[in-house]
Amino acid sequence: MSERGGSGVDEVLVALSDPTRRRLLDLLGERGEASATGLAAGLPVSRQAVVKHLGVLESAGLVVARRHGREVRYAVRPEPLDLTARWMAALAASWDRKLDAIKRRAESD
Repeated sequence: MSERGGSGVDEVLVALSDPTRRRLLDLLGERGEASATGLAAGLPVSRQAVVKHLGVLESAGLVVARRHGREVRYAVRPEPLDLTARWMAALAASWDRKLDAIKRRAESD
């Protein structure tokens, strides 16, 4: 993985940077699957805005869209979140090791 986690992680982090998109993921996690219209009913944004946000989430691999007749329903894909969480945990562990080394040096002087 590169410094920023490689492909996928960057897109996930960008997608998660918006509170509306995080709320959409929460709603989809609670409901399992929902349409843009159903999701918009619980948010202070238009259906069109929800569709745009869902497009960003889909591009990052965080949601999948499935057509059911005339309706498009969205569901969460947890794999990109898992990959991002593992990258963040590895980054935190790396910083912990560096800070421990600095602390040991400072205490030994």
